[in-house]
Amino acid sequence: MSEIRERSLSVEEQILSEHACLCKNTKGRLRAEEECPIRTAFQRDRDRIIHCNSFRRLKHKTQVFLTPEGDHYRTRLTHTLEVSQIARTIARALRLNEDLTEAIALGHDLGHTPFGHAGERALNAVYPGGFRHYEQSLRVVDKLEKNRKGLNLTYEVRDGIVCHTRGTEASTLEGRIVKLADRIAYINHDIDDAVRAGVMSEDDIPLDIRSVLGFSKSQRINTLVVSAVENSGDDIRLDKEINGAFDELHELMFKLVYTNPVCKSEETKAIGLIQKLYEHFSKAPGKMPQMYIDIANEEGAERAACDYIAGMTDGYALNVFSELFIPKGWLK
Repeated sequence: MSEIRERSLSVEEQILSEHACLCKNTKGRLRAEEECPIRTAFQRDRDRIIHCNSFRRLKHKTQVFLTPEGDHYRTRLTHTLEVSQIARTIARALRLNEDLTEAIALGHDLGHTPFGHAGERALNAVYPGGFRHYEQSLRVVDKLEKNRKGLNLTYEVRDGIVCHTRGTEASTLEGRIVKLADRIAYINHDIDDAVRAGVMSEDDIPLDIRSVLGFSKSQRINTLVVSAVENSGDDIRLDKEINGAFDELHELMFKLVYTNPVCKSEETKAIGLIQKLYEHFSKAPGKMPQMYIDIANEEGAERAACDYIAGMTDGYALNVFSELFIPKGWLK
């Protein structure tokens, strides 16, 4: 059976670009383990991420709009799938490692809090040393999943996950593709959701931006993907004019959506809820599930409370808060 995996590794050598990260050259896992007879290491990482608990919980975590009333608004899971699709398209066109790209994309937001970036800001304000979702995503795959055994992913996937947003660039081009694909996905699907919510319209985007990027979501994504493919080589980059228009669009979204009182009217409540839960569990770690009690004993109650709350879905956080702080009527 190992011949199947060896054949896949051989195909990578034959068809991938000189800039691609070949699976045979991985820097390995945190703990050595026997290879799968069929899948390459990056394919195995992708499967471990898809089957983990944190991945499934993404379907009940906010993307931008808190608990929207409608079936078509994005969640953290649908965002992740859109990032994966865009990243894989770019990787395939550039003959980079699609399996590695997909694994990074599927795992990049595993550490995101309930209530989107509002939850992230809430924990960042109270947790010593600050809270950053990309660092939490790495902690999830390294230390929290599988009852604290971790997923034992390869270095390249872990590096791409923790470097998918700010700061240090990923060491592989596949990781850098995910960083760009994440931005392409969220800006464009946030526009789509904001239009659906009546917060903005396509006509609110200035003509000079639309004339460069396109006049619809699909046109903009296509323009950005094609630009990445045409302009990338030893790094991942966009055409200068397109990159400039993309930056302007991002700034416009902060003005129209990301700081819009209509979109963010409930965020103050969400922040208060998260911080109230953190205050409670950091002072009473014994009230958390056993796994987090163990973390509290080893790494401190604040670390455990942060891990517990960051892993919650929106609905679970609301239920826990209600159980703890909302009075209930007497039962007859």
